[in-house]
Amino acid sequence: MIDRVAVDGRPGDAADLGLAMAARYGHFTAMQVRRGRVRGLDLHLDRLEEANAELFGVPLDRELVLASVRAALGGEPDASVRVIVAERGGVRVIATATPPAEAATTPRAVVSAAYRRFLPHLKHLGGFPQLHLGERARAAGYDEALLVGPDGRISEGAITNLGCFDGERIVWPDAPMLRGVTMRLLERGLPSVRRPLTVAELPAHRAVFLANSIGVVPVGRVDDLTLKVNEEIMARLIGRYEETPWDPI
Repeated sequence: MIDRVAVDGRPGDAADLGLAMAARYGHFTAMQVRRGRVRGLDLHLDRLEEANAELFGVPLDRELVLASVRAALGGEPDASVRVIVAERGGVRVIATATPPAEAATTPRAVVSAAYRRFLPHLKHLGGFPQLHLGERARAAGYDEALLVGPDGRISEGAITNLGCFDGERIVWPDAPMLRGVTMRLLERGLPSVRRPLTVAELPAHRAVFLANSIGVVPVGRVDDLTLKVNEEIMARLIGRYEETPWDPI
């Protein structure tokens, strides 16, 4: 449920809420705001700017994005914020705020699904297939869907990135995917490589995790395979992420 909405830097009304719900062609970024700050703000803005150039061929007004986020927050220090840039009678910047979300504290269970997103490098609107796969995963007793291509190679989760960690280095899937903001923040603090990954190979890794704007959480099961959760290694990874500074909006 959307609590507050802002459009083009100003607080929104009921009509603007309808605009946010009706937006179909565009792109977005999602962030967790705490005390009026967000991790990786530059990466969120870069993501929006790059997608704007590709989809609309026009520059992004970064200050308008920030003004829209501040207006959607409405003075609240903590929230889950989504910034949507969509074509609705022109390119519009729409920010929505909902209650803050916290990362899970227990290992997640994921189920593989044969799917690869269209234009996977973009966080674009129209994510019904991912939402559907996520709902099917939860109905089957899992927490997330893991997207796997026709060649059996893992690309990403429905709304997450999947990685493996040995205590020093991260291994990401070598496949088309969205490079999430949390993924990029982890890469700033830890060496990482890309390598083809399959579901059958995951149990051989010391730790497997999911990452998105809510945080970093271990994976304890994929399909019918149980994965080892090395708590010391995961604590090192999560600690590196939590050392990331918060940027004022």
